[in-house]
Amino acid sequence: MSNTTSYTETDLVTALQKHSKSAFEYLYHNYKGALLTVIKQLIDDEETASDVLQEVFVTAWKNINKYDAAKGRLFTWLYNVTRNCAINTTRSKAYKSQQKNDSLSNYVNYTDNLPGQELNINKIGLRKQVQQLREDYKNVLELSYFNGYTHEEIAKILGIPEGTVKTRLRNALIELRKQFL
Repeated sequence: MSNTTSYTETDLVTALQKHSKSAFEYLYHNYKGALLTVIKQLIDDEETASDVLQEVFVTAWKNINKYDAAKGRLFTWLYNVTRNCAINTTRSKAYKSQQKNDSLSNYVNYTDNLPGQELNINKIGLRKQVQQLREDYKNVLELSYFNGYTHEEIAKILGIPEGTVKTRLRNALIELRKQFL
């Protein structure tokens, strides 16, 4: 879409306060890059950053009448809205949960089976170490690593949420790591 309309800051604010769609499109296309940079300083995840950016523009659209030119420029106001939205997201329960439920690949070191070098888990005593874990950790590890079930399948078998499976696997791996150190 080509955006041929150009606005001064005062004209843009006035048009936004009248809920002009073309003014909003102009605002979005001219400010999204800078605001996304602000968000990415606080949030690494691309998808979450995009969601926050959308929230910023919705908030700006709904609250443009709260903007006061005497207190600063439009970008400064948008910057503050953006920063507040990003901070609110990082404080949210959903975001914190997402951060805790990282992929297991972040916690497990994979080894390449080179010719002549087989990794036999029985030789290193892994099964014996797993048997010493708490029952809930042992169950998810057995199902995942020794039986090859996915997180979703384990959740159905044990009747627990998938996030709980991931958390238990992560905690079990941490406990195993402690045993080998």
